[in-house]
Amino acid sequence: MTVGRAEPAGPREWYDGSGHQALTVAEAMAVQDRLRSRADLVGPGPCRPATVAGLDVAYAEGGDRLAAAVTVLDAETLEVVDRGVSVGRPAFGYVPGLFAFRELPALLAALDRLTIRPELLICDGHGLAHPRRFGLACHLGVVTGLPAIGVGKTPLVGTWTGPGPRRGDSAPLVDAGEVVGRVLRTRDGVRPVFVSVGHRMGLDNAVDRVLALTPRYRLPETTRTADGLCRATLAATAGTG
Repeated sequence: MTVGRAEPAGPREWYDGSGHQALTVAEAMAVQDRLRSRADLVGPGPCRPATVAGLDVAYAEGGDRLAAAVTVLDAETLEVVDRGVSVGRPAFGYVPGLFAFRELPALLAALDRLTIRPELLICDGHGLAHPRRFGLACHLGVVTGLPAIGVGKTPLVGTWTGPGPRRGDSAPLVDAGEVVGRVLRTRDGVRPVFVSVGHRMGLDNAVDRVLALTPRYRLPETTRTADGLCRATLAATAGTG
């Protein structure tokens, strides 16, 4: 199955690593600026998706090799029903705020190895809650056309007050006077996660989906399964180049 992608206006209109020329930092920022207006940050997005996908990337020691993984889960049972992996090298340098350019090619390759088209992408990272308001979840959503949200373990930008100590408590994540996400408690008394919209999703719906995906642990099952798969893939392919 090949995940459909929006037709680019030119070879550098969006970047998926398929070009022969590497982008400069300035060019990458320009791509983010061009694509930002294409992100649908209102949604509302799917309220009862049948399938949800987790996406994650693991790096070998030294950071010169990576494994990207996508796990597709049945949204009701949270069982893995499909998976795709890709092993390669980072497509971009280690530049804060531009991680999507580093990981996007491998993640797209992993998505293309799926046999089931997921209805929602859950990225281990951020969407709108990004210095340039265009994190990995926004970039993946715009390129694939699929609804996407970001769930970060730590904040990239913003300040907040709260949330309360109980599961489901939340507080606005605010940056430069703008609400860019939600700080969400997924387990009683456990550190919160940072939810932000990527593409074709509303923030309230994104929070509801994350709560549905965290019945037992702090992180969504999508993230947990994708993390395990990319780490296992990296270990299994160690020494293969």
